Amino acid sequence: MGYFKDILKYEKKYRKFTLLNVVFNIFYAIFNVLSVLAFIPVLGILFETDKEVVLKPTYNGISNFGSYLKESFYFFISEKIENDGQIQTLLFICLLSLSLFFLKNFFRYLASYVITFLRTGIVKDLRDKLYHKIVELPISYFTEKRKGDIIARMTADVQEVEISILTSIETIVREPLTVIIAISIMLFMSVKLTLFVFILLPVSGFIISSISKKLKAKSIKAQQETGTFLSFIEETLSGLRVIKGFNSEKIIEEKFNSSTSTFKNLMTSVFHRQTLASPMSEFLGSATIIAILWFGGREVLSNTSSLQPDEFMGYIVLFYTVLNPIKLITTSYYNIQKGEASAERIMQVLNTENHIKDKPNATIKSEFKSKIEFKNISFKYKKDYVLKDFSLTINKGETVALVGQSGSGKSTLANLITRFYDVNSGDILIDEESIKNITKKSLRDLMGIVTQESILFNDTVENNIKLGTENASNDKILEASEIANANEFIQNLPEKFQTNIGDSGGTLSGGQKQRLSIARAVLKNPPIMILDEATSALDTESEQLVQVALENMMQNRTSLVIAHRLSTIQKADTIVVMKKGQIVEQGKHEELLERKGEYFKLVNMQSLS
Repeated sequence: MGYFKDILKYEKKYRKFTLLNVVFNIFYAIFNVLSVLAFIPVLGILFETDKEVVLKPTYNGISNFGSYLKESFYFFISEKIENDGQIQTLLFICLLSLSLFFLKNFFRYLASYVITFLRTGIVKDLRDKLYHKIVELPISYFTEKRKGDIIARMTADVQEVEISILTSIETIVREPLTVIIAISIMLFMSVKLTLFVFILLPVSGFIISSISKKLKAKSIKAQQETGTFLSFIEETLSGLRVIKGFNSEKIIEEKFNSSTSTFKNLMTSVFHRQTLASPMSEFLGSATIIAILWFGGREVLSNTSSLQPDEFMGYIVLFYTVLNPIKLITTSYYNIQKGEASAERIMQVLNTENHIKDKPNATIKSEFKSKIEFKNISFKYKKDYVLKDFSLTINKGETVALVGQSGSGKSTLANLITRFYDVNSGDILIDEESIKNITKKSLRDLMGIVTQESILFNDTVENNIKLGTENASNDKILEASEIANANEFIQNLPEKFQTNIGDSGGTLSGGQKQRLSIARAVLKNPPIMILDEATSALDTESEQLVQVALENMMQNRTSLVIAHRLSTIQKADTIVVMKKGQIVEQGKHEELLERKGEYFKLVNMQSLS
């Protein structure tokens, strides 16, 4: 129940609702038991008049308080029969019972009403906490995880926690109270018979617990499989063109069907065990009642019990009211075991350590003054080093371009300077201060990023441009779109800046999307600009438009340009040629061509292509 406790930590914020629920459930439990006890006088007095109590009982201290209450009630009923007659007394008992049943259900409703705030509040907090954690975790975490699995933890697992655990909270609070109050009265009525019940109940509990052992393990596997087929859905939606283009619908569908079949088999097993809980507990409860009937009935019939026949029947009815709560507690135990699996998967994300975090004494850097230094840095994603003892200096106002074959470590440098990843050794300095000593927020405030893939959101043009610069004026947004060469096509959109561009900017062309990304970076107005192959995915016409936008943007800024198309970086102050994580050449465009080395080869290869 470790993860169940972790989920309940979120209850603190809603403690008042928990306390109200407990209070209302205490009243519910009391009236639940009283609604049963109210029938005993009907059996004992109305139909066995020789049990009339004619003398008013006297109070003899707290130890006999139960007997005093019982005798007082019997005396009250006896007087009522004598004064009003049996029919009127029966009507009174019926109205009393109806009132008790009303109060019982009224307090049950109030208990359920207040616990709803606790349930929905915890679910909201869990989702918010998960989302915050997902946004906070480093990019490296998501390279090793399926997106569908993360989505499953935020949706299916949280929902399972609500259904299985949070709906069981009220049962865990309410039903034990009913059991305690009922068993206390049963002990008062007959200690011997109740002790006999206590011998039978643990046997039932052992049988039930032995059935539920594998429930949690199966549930964990089922939730993991949910993540797998949600990943298939996510990958299918994002790769639908490729799937259709290669006529791979059948192959992908077979993989998805295999995953859902595994999920079906696991959930069939889980539901079979879960649905066994209620009938099994009811059967065991019925077996216990029959055992009590035999044991208690024999005692009553042989006059060796303190219980009279009517009281014994009342005892049986009272025990029956205990059975349903025990059955509900058993079902809740099964539900919690099932929900534990989802709680574990949620807590795995929430308890994940973020190794890229600010130092306690990290400084806030508000301006860039002189230079960026990569100082003997080494980095590997898994086993092999992508960069090894790499050093490079970029002075303020310079445009430095990184070129080289795929896998040479160019994009890795962009990921390291922004602290999406941390170096394994060496250091990256800005104005001779390690970026690890600067807060991540202020470090990233100094930088604007334009990537090869335009990351846009299902929102308006305006909101996409001012992402991260929420207070920007309309004039600034217009100016940024003009610098990015984007205003021309924006003005042709149906609602101009208020046009929704669809999922990932699906209504725009590649060049238009990229120019919006550039406008976003321009509006941020950072001193350092990082361009990661910003034109490599574009056609020639779009590339020329975007290239003009990039040149406009890079004026009076320090720029690190990662280039695939060498035609776009000929004006760079320094071109750095990389191979297998090392610098093999650096200089200006003309200088490198004259050397006829690696850069010359790359230019010739692109010219031929």
